[in-house]
Amino acid sequence: MAQPEPAALPARPADLLRALGVAELPPRTSAFDPGYDPGTVISHLEQSGRLLSRLKLSMATWILADESATRAKIAAAKRLGVPLVTGGGPFEIAKERGCLEEYFALCASLGIERVEAGEGFTKPMPPEDVIGLAQRFGLEVQVELGEKQGGAFTRRVAEELVQRGDRWLAAGARQVIVEGRESAQGIGLFDESGRLNTELADRFLSAWGHDATVFEAPTKRSQFDLLTHFGNRANLSNVRLEEILRVEIYRRGLHADSFHRELATRPRPGRGATR
Repeated sequence: MAQPEPAALPARPADLLRALGVAELPPRTSAFDPGYDPGTVISHLEQSGRLLSRLKLSMATWILADESATRAKIAAAKRLGVPLVTGGGPFEIAKERGCLEEYFALCASLGIERVEAGEGFTKPMPPEDVIGLAQRFGLEVQVELGEKQGGAFTRRVAEELVQRGDRWLAAGARQVIVEGRESAQGIGLFDESGRLNTELADRFLSAWGHDATVFEAPTKRSQFDLLTHFGNRANLSNVRLEEILRVEIYRRGLHADSFHRELATRPRPGRGATR
């Protein structure tokens, strides 16, 4: 009697991911470029771009860099389907110097789809005015809330930010970014030791929902703590290019510290739940 053919074994990484039962997730990680060389950015986009919700051209580095380098990064993002956003710092400086129209015109001319409006170190503008001006140039807006030098949030500050975020979203902002800077320590939702204030994080998420709320998470601890607390739907920003894949394996349960919570309880395709 002829023996049955053995089941086809995985021939590609994607085949093994399906066999393991790894969830297919929409991109929820926004990486940032603080001034890497074009080759580094392009290589990481080619490797991990499909996992990214957005690439942030951070601070004003992309304005000061050689224009050809900035354009090369933007062209690579366009080619690979990675949406772009500029950081909130140059927005605040342009606003303060009376050059907001020039700034928006530059972003639009470079093919950048979205700008981040910051309120971290200059006097805020009415959200409605910012959104209206950005829309004249065909730009989307997201807003970053929290002072750059304001330290960790108190409950009072958090409630003020919720009200401010509500106004921005009502005016047409796409998302609210919760400040974490590059340290996630002694700033925003993080105390001096880097511990996440889950009570205040919950307050922001309950106010704006998963899709509209983005948490800056520039360190391994902040990334893992937010994903552990909120699960794989959490939107993270300020993730360094070299950390994209680490964040995403944690998000999917392919990391030793998240396997038992995220993947072990999922049924494998065609099988019952594992024990």
